[in-house]
Amino acid sequence: MSERAPLFLARASYRSRRISDAARLLPVLALFLLMLPALWPAPVPGGAQVSGTLVYLFALWALLIVMAAVIARLLAPRDPPASGGRP
Repeated sequence: MSERAPLFLARASYRSRRISDAARLLPVLALFLLMLPALWPAPVPGGAQVSGTLVYLFALWALLIVMAAVIARLLAPRDPPASGGRP
């Protein structure tokens, strides 16, 4: 019988593709989460909902920065660049 190709992808290739998928999905997720406070009920006069919304937005902003940094680090090439041969 003929030799068949493996059914599954190599682990490194699969992981690289899923990380690039996460990088593509991050802006969509960020947009959804940033628009979420617009769906919250209107603040009650004398209530503290506005400050809670600002804390949510700041925490989300910080979390998105951390997530983007982690994804960028995972997408970076593993091999150091070869020098051009000049000292």
